[in-house]
Amino acid sequence: MKHIRSCLLAVMACSLLVGPVFSAEPEVFEFESYTDIVELFDKLGYTEAAWDTGLRDVNRVYLQSMPTRWRQKHSSEVEIKLKKELFLRSIAPLVLRSNELIMEERTKLLALMEAGNSDDPWLRTLAEKYRVVTPDDPALGSKQVDELLKRVDLVPNSLALAQTIEESGWGTSRFADVGNAMFGQWAWGEDAIKPEQQRSGKGNYGIRAFDSPQDSVNGYMLNINSHRAYGDLRAKRADIRAAGRTPTGPELVDTLLKYSERGQHYVDTLNSIMRVNKLLEIDSAHLVGPVILMVPVGDGAD
Repeated sequence: MKHIRSCLLAVMACSLLVGPVFSAEPEVFEFESYTDIVELFDKLGYTEAAWDTGLRDVNRVYLQSMPTRWRQKHSSEVEIKLKKELFLRSIAPLVLRSNELIMEERTKLLALMEAGNSDDPWLRTLAEKYRVVTPDDPALGSKQVDELLKRVDLVPNSLALAQTIEESGWGTSRFADVGNAMFGQWAWGEDAIKPEQQRSGKGNYGIRAFDSPQDSVNGYMLNINSHRAYGDLRAKRADIRAAGRTPTGPELVDTLLKYSERGQHYVDTLNSIMRVNKLLEIDSAHLVGPVILMVPVGDGAD
């Protein structure tokens, strides 16, 4: 049985509600089966049929955790076409929301740059977040602010979705199941999710766990936008911006050779995923409607 209800506590529990306060309280949608989600999407008009008409609306339906039953049961029960559609429509809003928050930061950053206000405390906090400076570094200089602008920018929706498809196996990986880990980000120490067979010589590594799929998306975006391994992506993205265009997934994918030990084969795989699943179309999508928090309940929710 599914229910939709107003829930004040959901605002506190949902990490994605960082940034502007929404005008209405989010609703909570509790689901026990993928069929409940299908019914919700049909009710909202968030469907493949609507997409095929050229409508690029993505509803603000935010999945709060990956239900275990998706990996252990439902993903093998549904036909492949529906499996893909459910995953993409459940994860796309999270990707768009993360990019929405980044673009809000970018807009404020540009305003401060135009005003010549490099001493603003918020700007300093942003520079530390994106690893342009450390807390012990002196005041921001013009070169550091320019570098910050290169980092505070969107990661194309198509590219992010292609990576989460590959890294999580359409949400069926053990890491996605037990730790909402959608992008296979490495971590070290006891808190990391250990692979079933650790490779020798890599140390006490594992996969970073997250409280929610949204946190995983946000962590991935910050990793792309701050880690030195992805400097080529940020440089190419800046060049595309300078040419007056918005970067797309296919334009940036070749800069991700260092994301995986598979190198070029990994890039080729992402290109194939974007092409076969027509993900380029998602780069022009935008969020619409009120916030609905999708919460798995019942057997297999955890």
